Amino acid sequence: MSASSIAETPVWIPCDGEDLLGILAKPGPDHTLRGLGVVIVVGGPQVRVGSHRQFVELARSLAGQGWPVLRFDVRGMGDSTGAPRSFEQLTPDIAAAISTMRAQCGVRQVVLWGLCDGASAALLHAAEAQDPTVAGLCLLNPWVRSEASLARAHVKHYYLQRLMQPSFWRKLLRGGVAGEAIKGLVGNMRMALGATRAQPVAQQQDFPIRMAQGWRGFRGGVLLVLSGDDYTAKEFIDTASRHPAWAGLLTQRNVQRADLAGADHTFSGHDQRVALERLTANWLAQVERAAA
Repeated sequence: MSASSIAETPVWIPCDGEDLLGILAKPGPDHTLRGLGVVIVVGGPQVRVGSHRQFVELARSLAGQGWPVLRFDVRGMGDSTGAPRSFEQLTPDIAAAISTMRAQCGVRQVVLWGLCDGASAALLHAAEAQDPTVAGLCLLNPWVRSEASLARAHVKHYYLQRLMQPSFWRKLLRGGVAGEAIKGLVGNMRMALGATRAQPVAQQQDFPIRMAQGWRGFRGGVLLVLSGDDYTAKEFIDTASRHPAWAGLLTQRNVQRADLAGADHTFSGHDQRVALERLTANWLAQVERAAA
């Protein structure tokens, strides 16, 4: 991508008396601006650059193909003013970013793109704002963390695999397995089983239920991207497969799912990053056609 193919501009986003700093990437003068914008929702204690410059690279890649992209610091993070907030409190920030994107670029509709609790925040925004200008949600490894969900993921995807390995039993018989490791297995099994028995599954968490409500009520396109080497993704699938609030959501007609084998939580490998950018661009083109 040549330097002249995109233009990056800092923008101030007003939000409930605070100022959020964003970077707006748009196609350069030799490229046509598309009618669909992308707002990158940054979750967690993280800034608009992203891990290993992930959001920078994504924004530039998409802008080079015609889509304007806004990445920004939420209140209390990076160069934005205000007190820090959790991902459960970002609906005003997202709404302000959408408004700025539409005003700056003249786009009719936008797509929200979020990783981890950024994806969770996008779903909570869908539940709370019900904004018809949001045409799509790109959700990467959505965060549904609880002590019980993490324990179940460890038992299912780590400990059970270890118990199936002959090398583990040989090591155990030789006394080579530390007591802390055994305690970890027992503790995780108790947490995974005990939490389920002590409380009905429908009552175990609040924000994943609200995320599911946002998903169920959303009428635009949804792209779910899951990393093959990531416990957060495994926790999400476990929750979505066993929680009544999520029943049928992953197989809705407006949902596309992509599993990237070998990818870590932030798609840090070059091949995984490029694959994710290509996947996002292809899906955006579909959303754009559907919204036309």
